[in-house]
Amino acid sequence: MAIDASKPESPGWWLQRLGKRMLDERADDRDADEEITPGLDTLRAYAEGRPPLPHVPGVDPREAREWMRDARTNWTSLVIDSPTERMHVDGFRFGGDDDESAKSADEDANRIWQENAMDADADLVHYGALSQRRAFVLVEKGDDGRPVLTHETPRQVAVEHAQGNRRKLAAGLKLWRDDWTGQTKATLWTPDKVFHFTTKSQAPSFSGRAATLQQWDALSLPNATDGTERNELGMVPLVPFINRRNRRPEGFAEHEDVLSIQNRINLSLINLIAAMKYGAFRQRWAAGLVVDEDPITGQKIQPFQLDIRKLWTTDDHETKFGEFQATDLRPYVAAVESAVQDLAAISRTPPHYLLGQVVNVSGQALTAAETGLVSKVKDRQRAFGESWEQVMRLAFRVLGDETRATAWSAETLWQDAESRTVSELADAAVKKASAGVPWRQRMEDMQYTPQQIDRMEIDRAADALNATTDPQPAQLQGQADNGKPPFDTRAVIGRRAADDVPNAA
Repeated sequence: MAIDASKPESPGWWLQRLGKRMLDERADDRDADEEITPGLDTLRAYAEGRPPLPHVPGVDPREAREWMRDARTNWTSLVIDSPTERMHVDGFRFGGDDDESAKSADEDANRIWQENAMDADADLVHYGALSQRRAFVLVEKGDDGRPVLTHETPRQVAVEHAQGNRRKLAAGLKLWRDDWTGQTKATLWTPDKVFHFTTKSQAPSFSGRAATLQQWDALSLPNATDGTERNELGMVPLVPFINRRNRRPEGFAEHEDVLSIQNRINLSLINLIAAMKYGAFRQRWAAGLVVDEDPITGQKIQPFQLDIRKLWTTDDHETKFGEFQATDLRPYVAAVESAVQDLAAISRTPPHYLLGQVVNVSGQALTAAETGLVSKVKDRQRAFGESWEQVMRLAFRVLGDETRATAWSAETLWQDAESRTVSELADAAVKKASAGVPWRQRMEDMQYTPQQIDRMEIDRAADALNATTDPQPAQLQGQADNGKPPFDTRAVIGRRAADDVPNAA
């Protein structure tokens, strides 16, 4: 039965609205000024190192495609990877009326995190947001009643915010193809209900103006016949992770503003290969040489073949030989390096990441070079941290814990984005101890995880207890049993016990 899509905010209306938005964003968008906004397909192609072929005048596109395989250098992937590899979640901190309640919340949040293997999947969320403008985390209740967290991509998920409220979702849609049945399925969430749809079409389309959706049917559920069930959470269980919202409300990919520079690099590399292929070899010439003709075809016969083992000779002493100058490849290489430097400046990627030129550089110089990257990572952490906190609040809502589901004091603990040595961290911890910084905070600053710190606290308590109940022998505490200073009784050259020293004559 066809789905009605004429009434605003009805299930069919949301399915058509969000489905069309999702599919339209995959393709490039060209505005009236011929400016192109890259779609998700283009962004993914650049991230995977499959940019479009540059146009080289006078070169067959098929030949340019072969050259591109050798010249392909995917700088845009490094622009995405360099901040992603510094964004790791260590845990969560919840404020409470007392330390025990806060610690319990931290431990429960860590259990949810570990149950869903988010140590690995969180990196997928971050990479997806940086490379595809945004990513999503879906929070559902599992068969055992525990929360289930899954990473979702904008190619399969679209959401709509409430009017005038960018923090509240009015609806969310997930569209995917079921490989087992060959059907395309869709799940629509609203704050009150969840709707399930199915279609036999493997590539459904949405016009945006149709009053009914002929291809779609309500999916039959075990406990419902119209594909509808109650939303127990009372809110859309999708949490968006939007990258660079200040550039565009729906997100801006990390490499989106350097695509033109990547195209320039590709063109320079193609020209470099063309110069290497046709201009780097020194062409020979001969003047005054009589060239024979093929008696059958009338074509000129090449008198000499290039061979390192052969010498060109002729009986005519008037004939002259020479060679043309080879093409200088340094300008082509300089053009590539200049474009790479522009890419580094715009994306705030450390130059030594791109050029690999690290020779006799001090640690302070490297730290200064990474300042832009660290600042960028911290900016992304602030935005994504709010999303992770909302994920945890939704997870506690699944568990029925309304107190933690509204715990606005939750805080995401990130691994330090700066590169520091162990000696630097230890030295800073000693100075912070003299300034009165608590021990646990010092351990966090030394980049220990909350779980490691908890184990260290137990070990510290055990060590203190052992020191009280099992004191060290007197010889190890600074005095002997007879009250005299302790001496090592082992045989040491040039040293004897004090009692064995003979009296002076």
